[in-house]
Amino acid sequence: MAENEVVNNPGQHRYEIFHGGALAGFAEYVERDDITDFTHTEIDDAFGGKGLGKVLAKFALDDVVARGRVIEAHCPFIRSYLEKNSDYDAHVLGKGVSR
Repeated sequence: MAENEVVNNPGQHRYEIFHGGALAGFAEYVERDDITDFTHTEIDDAFGGKGLGKVLAKFALDDVVARGRVIEAHCPFIRSYLEKNSDYDAHVLGKGVSR
């Protein structure tokens, strides 16, 4: 089984997931103040069905939390992931974080 690697690419404002060394997808974000707002997530069709979106979402959200930032999700995929993983609620704008 090929290895997955996820990295934050701040120059491109996105987290990227590599599968077997190839770029398989990304989650774009915008940062303002202390908020990281996920705007779009995409996994290449060639890598579909491998669960890479979940791996990417978990890494990205864990990194945002570790950096002490607040999560906002305009991206439907990330929003759906957050709905299924309530352990992030304390860090999500509109749930555990109100402004």
